[in-house]
Amino acid sequence: MTPLRVRFVVPVRNDAARLEMCLRSVLANHVESAQVEIVVVDNESTDGSRQVAARLGARVIGSAACRVSQLRNAGARDSSADVLVFVDADHEIAPGWLAAAIETLKMGSVGATGGRYRAPRPGTWVQQAYDKLRGQTWGRQDVAWLASGNFAVWRQTFDEVGGFDEALEACEDVDVCNRIRANGLRIVRDSRLENTHHGDPRTLGELFRKELWRGRDNLRVSVRAPFSWRALPSLVVPLVDLILVGITGGGAVAAFVGWRPGSLLAVGAVASALGLAGLRFLRASAGNHDIGWMDAIQVFVVACVYDAGRALALITRAPHHARRSATS
Repeated sequence: MTPLRVRFVVPVRNDAARLEMCLRSVLANHVESAQVEIVVVDNESTDGSRQVAARLGARVIGSAACRVSQLRNAGARDSSADVLVFVDADHEIAPGWLAAAIETLKMGSVGATGGRYRAPRPGTWVQQAYDKLRGQTWGRQDVAWLASGNFAVWRQTFDEVGGFDEALEACEDVDVCNRIRANGLRIVRDSRLENTHHGDPRTLGELFRKELWRGRDNLRVSVRAPFSWRALPSLVVPLVDLILVGITGGGAVAAFVGWRPGSLLAVGAVASALGLAGLRFLRASAGNHDIGWMDAIQVFVVACVYDAGRALALITRAPHHARRSATS
């Protein structure tokens, strides 16, 4: 039997330490029926990331592209692999990740698969609360989209949909999954595809800044074809939150200049925004009996900050944190 050819594509920019952890986790994924190639796409790193990749046997491609969608496409370009696996440099995948991914891809009509991100252990309280906010996965589940930090897709499928949209700064994973589903294929999340995301935000400030960037293309992707009703919450909630922020500000100003109902208007808007965050918390915590009252408070606070970042992302153009830190 001809071995299944698999190409791992790992984009990186100045992340040598975590890149080494990532590549070692990839190398630990031994599958007898697969022939594995690792390609690291380096975005002008100056911290030795290229040297780390070369030392661990990866093929290194240099790129001056500024968007991760461009980096991933560059790593996939001209590949003869049967399966493309996209793993970000700040991820570690479990030893059985690849075997489980291949098994899931071979199910009927599956175009792509991946696993839910998990926070590093022990991590900060923000990371652990953010992890709980993601919810849980049991077994295999058909989903609307998967995050591309650990994402396996048939190369033929990837080519047919045109790869990642290089015009997008963020939400490129949602967009490519939409196009895969539009081709009649399934997107399956598998709980066996365990992975750790070392890039989870450590503080509330970091969470806010990351969501301020991640949400910048949310509206653009949510309304483009093929439209899915399952995308409606991610489209409506930030818009409603943004309107509530405006009402809060307007009500506060009105109260300040002497219009008494303005304060009630502001309080009502804040309460409504908190209610939306509470719904997000309830949805994520459904079926999780391990969340105590302190955990619940922390997850709720994280949900509020998450929603604030996503709402304000609709009217701001925050730079990616990696580019910001490189220029600061």
